[in-house]
Amino acid sequence: MFRNMHHLLKEDSAIYDARRADRLRKNGRRFRLIDLFSGAGGMTLGFSARMGHAFDPIWANDFNRESVETYNANFGEHCVLGDIVDILQNPSFLVPNADVVIGGPPCQGFSLLNKNREGDPRKQLWRPFLEVVKRSGAEVFVIENVPQILGSFEHGEILGMAIGMGFKTQQAVLSAADFGVPQNRKRAFIIGSKRLDPKVVFPPLKSHYEPSRNGVQIAIPDGNGNGYMKEAEPWRTVRDAISDLPPPEGTTLRDENPPLNLHFGRTPTEKSIARYHAIPEEGMNRFDLQRIAPELTPECWIRKEKGGTDLFGRLWWDRPAFTIRTEFYKPEKGRYLHPSQHRPITHREAARLQSFPDDFVFRGSKIEIARQIGNAVPPLLAARIADAVYLLLTLPSELE
Repeated sequence: MFRNMHHLLKEDSAIYDARRADRLRKNGRRFRLIDLFSGAGGMTLGFSARMGHAFDPIWANDFNRESVETYNANFGEHCVLGDIVDILQNPSFLVPNADVVIGGPPCQGFSLLNKNREGDPRKQLWRPFLEVVKRSGAEVFVIENVPQILGSFEHGEILGMAIGMGFKTQQAVLSAADFGVPQNRKRAFIIGSKRLDPKVVFPPLKSHYEPSRNGVQIAIPDGNGNGYMKEAEPWRTVRDAISDLPPPEGTTLRDENPPLNLHFGRTPTEKSIARYHAIPEEGMNRFDLQRIAPELTPECWIRKEKGGTDLFGRLWWDRPAFTIRTEFYKPEKGRYLHPSQHRPITHREAARLQSFPDDFVFRGSKIEIARQIGNAVPPLLAARIADAVYLLLTLPSELE
């Protein structure tokens, strides 16, 4: 039998508190970490000492040069540029020994935004991921992806291969807002463990809760078997994340200390500015624009009568942001207008909504940095995944 909910509350909450108090990093127990398809390193950051954790990144890989430069600027020169398939086929390459392998094989093959999902070769990049798990001797792995991966044919293949390698598995879709990220972003995680069944600790208890919905107060979770910690806090909001920032200046990366180095604007057209002013209230979107100023509304939006309620939408101050994607600086791509200023959000604001600390270093052009921000696993969400992994590596096996 698995341990009861009382044990889950006690142990998960204890690890969460110990990490936040910086006790895990100082207790001497360390674990070696590999990050594949690492991007800028948002997931590594959640597992790292900078977030109070006990995992030491020793090797990483990505095929994007600027992402590799960003990763190495923050975690040391061990992220390797290249195609993981080519790297593994090199007979002279040895995968380093590790305790944990994490990563997000490119998810476009599963994304609903990909109209050519069937037969997309990117759906098979979990195979080299598990090959690295095998060669490294890792006890635990974590695969991150879009929610659509769960229940797919490839999901079944992943589980089949992992079980054949001696892993027990568990999976869940998690919302970043439930773990302290000021963004309502949903991602799927598949965890494999050779020691304990990951069901013992995963999914982790939620540290934050939705305080109200449609203006109606929601009961505060009591933490007694309902999936929340006893001391759960309200969701963090856009106001919490960005309200202290001044209006942005300029349109280029700025030679200043953070946070202002990434806090710059764009040069919208006069028509775009008129559109911003036409929908000044929080929560407005393209349908409000069409109602208020049809002469400013693109014809394609008028023809598209359904869907896309977040296109050209304003954020709410007192709610989490919607999913931050790679082109957050284009309001026609989603709900990316500032709650009160007539502009899209800046790179710094997007990074904060992803829970990146201001001192995290980004390398590359404006477009490349935006891609790194939008593609990242929110570090605060990754830290809660790391809490569960830490327990899998440290709890006594008799708990199962």
